[in-house]
Amino acid sequence: MKDFNILGIEALQDKRYEDAAQLFTQAIEAEPEKAIGYVNFGNLLAVLDDTERAERFFQKAITVDETAATAYYGLANLYFNLERYAEAIKLYEKALQYQIEGADVYYMMGKCLERLEQPKLALPYLQRATELAPEDVQSRLAYAIVLCALEMFDEGKQQLNYLIEQDWNNADAHYNLGVLYAVSTEQTEDAMYHLKQAFTLQPEYDQARYIYDMIAQRFN
Repeated sequence: MKDFNILGIEALQDKRYEDAAQLFTQAIEAEPEKAIGYVNFGNLLAVLDDTERAERFFQKAITVDETAATAYYGLANLYFNLERYAEAIKLYEKALQYQIEGADVYYMMGKCLERLEQPKLALPYLQRATELAPEDVQSRLAYAIVLCALEMFDEGKQQLNYLIEQDWNNADAHYNLGVLYAVSTEQTEDAMYHLKQAFTLQPEYDQARYIYDMIAQRFN
């Protein structure tokens, strides 16, 4: 028997969206009592920005199987993109409860709490995401930013330096390290150096250039 879900995921990855829709439909028709087909169709619709229908498919998946961790995760991502952060957190918690694997769910929970301006609550989730996926740049950067927001500057500096050691061309890491030096130390040259690196690597990095110019004017 063909695995329509696997074939559909391959089509989705290849951006053959019509083929993916047809295959996920076949998956649902073949096994309507299983959540995975509805989850995959929901993910497809989310990619296509068909938010309302995506929401219905994720909800249908949860109706079919209330332990379907990927359904909660998909719906949570949908709500995150709609800036419905408090609702998203509850769904990420459900995904964790039903043992979803990987670092992404911790990262997304941390981002939700960061957007809700609750950095202290965000911190352990972002730390956990970094522990589970130490090479993930997004998680480590988010972790560093929250550390700095909580004025844990030594720890934040350590994370940002690690990022720059791993990827010298990471403009965001240079920017945040420059801001850290500017707000927490007297090391003005280091602040300007990293801010300049940020907008040299990424010329449209207007915020880095703006802070650099502010510091330059102050010391001229």
